[in-house]
Amino acid sequence: MIYSSKTTERSAAMQAAELMSAAARTAPKACGIDLTETMVLDGEDKDRLTAAMREIGGGGDSFFFRDAGNVDACHCIILIGAGVKARGLNCALCGVETCAQASTDGIACALSVNDLGIAVGSAAATAMDLRMDNRVLYTAGMAALKLKLFSDDIKMCFGIGLSTSGKNVFFDRPMK
Repeated sequence: MIYSSKTTERSAAMQAAELMSAAARTAPKACGIDLTETMVLDGEDKDRLTAAMREIGGGGDSFFFRDAGNVDACHCIILIGAGVKARGLNCALCGVETCAQASTDGIACALSVNDLGIAVGSAAATAMDLRMDNRVLYTAGMAALKLKLFSDDIKMCFGIGLSTSGKNVFFDRPMK
């Protein structure tokens, strides 16, 4: 059987997304508490995400439109989200003295923010190791949260688009 480059490149992007999901899951987490979730979108689900990105950008933030165009050019996008539950350390990194006060005031745990950053970094590093063109997009994460793609526990999210093309779609990105 002959497999065209279009078929194998799409398959490679999906395999990379699976490995990136594993990298995000196994990334270190504060206190050993894992509040992360991942998912991969392609096809119509990816199209819904880019439509939401464009809707958010309707207020004049043209980089949402630019990023949506990048995701359109991707085979798939991995979304990595995190919950913000306090760990009970009372470390004050969030800006208040106790975790109880942070929870009452609706302040995200700084350790959750850090966990999400490490998970996203691990996933992006995996894409790099696989020589897969990628870009971390907070705009995609905002759209995923707007669409309520994750469980109610997830309050922060980033997306990482994956592309296999002769030229990296994430460079020379003109604003529209």
